Amino acid sequence: MKGRPERRWPKTTSFIGRFRTLTRGLKDRKALGKRVLIGLLVAVIITVLSICIWYVLLAALVVRLSPPPPPSNGIQQIVKQWKEPGTASPPPPLWLENFTRDLVPIACHSHNDYWRNVPLFDALSVGCSSVEADIWITDSSGELYVGHSQRSLRNHRTLKSLYLDPLFTILQNQNSAPSVNTTSLNTTLPVQGIFDTSPNTTLVLLLDFKTDGASLFPLVEKHLQPLREKGWLTHFNGTAVIPGPITIVGSGNTPFDSIIANSTYRDIFFDAPLESLATETKYTTENSYYASVALKKAVGYIWFNKFSSKQTEIIQKQIQVASGRGLVSRYWDLPAWPVSWRTSVWRMMTDNGVGVLNVDDLAGAARWNWRACSVMGLNLC
Repeated sequence: MKGRPERRWPKTTSFIGRFRTLTRGLKDRKALGKRVLIGLLVAVIITVLSICIWYVLLAALVVRLSPPPPPSNGIQQIVKQWKEPGTASPPPPLWLENFTRDLVPIACHSHNDYWRNVPLFDALSVGCSSVEADIWITDSSGELYVGHSQRSLRNHRTLKSLYLDPLFTILQNQNSAPSVNTTSLNTTLPVQGIFDTSPNTTLVLLLDFKTDGASLFPLVEKHLQPLREKGWLTHFNGTAVIPGPITIVGSGNTPFDSIIANSTYRDIFFDAPLESLATETKYTTENSYYASVALKKAVGYIWFNKFSSKQTEIIQKQIQVASGRGLVSRYWDLPAWPVSWRTSVWRMMTDNGVGVLNVDDLAGAARWNWRACSVMGLNLC
């Protein structure tokens, strides 16, 4: 009919179309959830693996840096029982059975050894084959006192009580006759040094003369007489150097002229100046043992805790000159802190063949693996 509006039916989505749309949405959500779940699972696996690897590396590091059990020997017991000379009655022992069993000597020098809790024995207990004592004469008594300064001198702390008497007792027991009859073997036993594992290793006693050398020298010779009579001192007999269990080296104000005055017998050797060894020909194995210098005097200031190529070359040449003369090179006044820098200096010295490592930290130097203690500049020991 005319004028009647045409009826329009609303547009509707077919059932199939709606179903497809719904199904597609569900599939997308399912795929998203699956991806999220896989991502979480991968993250968990990576985290677990990282933790496991971290613990494995940590365990390996602990095993690597953990010290082996200390050797069970007489010297460990002596260190535990030690008392200042003259302060205990009866005095604690200076030697026990199996004195240095399982102890391997190392080329380290116990700097200012008298400052340690147990002078001499602390150094020996870790295997150090060189110790240092500063000696003074203060009066006409002829006593040689040991200390870093005049204020630190004490009546009971003498060269005899802290070093010479203990060394005599040690060597007397190390060289005692066997408890069984060995006459049928018809052999002469060689002199036994301090270290059981290396009986031919000499112990160096470095005496830093603090007062007038000309006055000290004859007193030191007199104090050494008991060791000399036993034949236990390294000495020059006029033609050759005869090694002994103890080697005496004079430093500080030790007069070189007094050492070379006797051309047929010497048992005090000089601590030669390492920095001038290349131009001084008078220092030989017949009169000297060490060749030493302060590190800063040898190479100057070390910037940014790193040796320059020139400084490294200087050290290499000095060590080579000393070695060529048969002398033991030694650098003192090495850095003690930061520990990582100290360890780097030790590594540099040993890599270039230094004769003996001058140390204050005995435990650190005696570690079987101190090179592994510093990783990426961090000290782990």
